[in-house]
Amino acid sequence: MIQPRRVRFSWEDTPLHWVPGDPFTTHLINVLHMLLPAGERWFVHVFKQALPYVRDETLRAEVKGFMGQEGTHAVAHQRVLERMKEQGLDPTSYVENIEWLFERVLGDHTMPPMAARFWLKERLAIIAAIEHYTAVLGDWILHAKPLDEAGSDPVMMDLLRWHGAEEVEHRSVAFDLFTHLDGSYARRARTMLATGPVLVYLVKRGAGFLLANDPVVAGRVEARWTHFFHRARQGRVPTMRSLALAVPRYLRPGFHPSQEGDLKAALDYIALSPAHAEFESYRRSRGSQ
Repeated sequence: MIQPRRVRFSWEDTPLHWVPGDPFTTHLINVLHMLLPAGERWFVHVFKQALPYVRDETLRAEVKGFMGQEGTHAVAHQRVLERMKEQGLDPTSYVENIEWLFERVLGDHTMPPMAARFWLKERLAIIAAIEHYTAVLGDWILHAKPLDEAGSDPVMMDLLRWHGAEEVEHRSVAFDLFTHLDGSYARRARTMLATGPVLVYLVKRGAGFLLANDPVVAGRVEARWTHFFHRARQGRVPTMRSLALAVPRYLRPGFHPSQEGDLKAALDYIALSPAHAEFESYRRSRGSQ
């Protein structure tokens, strides 16, 4: 059964460039910290609106577990943004744009009941498409050994892998909820084809923002495609091919997210993640005071 887990990450020793000597990879991945808090809060908001229409009790329980996990993810990534501010890199202006996107463009609007139901289904389809990408990325980070070999900060890697593992674990929930309440193939295809380019744009723009405002490199490193392809060949970021091939898999008429990712690897990592042990240690220390 999908359920949120209590975790704690200590950021005191995490450097600004947590991939040593590689600000490009650091900030390309750091874009996730700017996108995810607002995005995952939006997921939870939309799913709360969908819950009254769910007739299957098993799916209802899975949706509630998904919401709990996403809420925990949002808090964990928000802490990284606070750490970045302490290190002299303030992401606030970019984050405000992301919040505007989710709260205003993709948020609730005053409309008649039929239109409101259409808008709910549309947003559920968008979430299912996004969750396909997050599951692909989650599976990638679980196996991204070149980041370890580069000396990446272990706390940041734990956050990314813990989150990625839970994305693989709950990879089917958004798709199943969309299918339960609608399941239109045309809507599934349309939202996937629209979501991919938007995500690429947001990530590239976010990486450019971070590199331009990084107090160490001070704009001397740019978010160029040549840098991306070079790091992808090194295995430090996913390849464009792996991301592009995720689209036709999702568009197959018989597709189901359970066909994606290494669930055993995900659950194995969750069981060993240092973040849970750190939370328990923190809880015990607080209780003993």
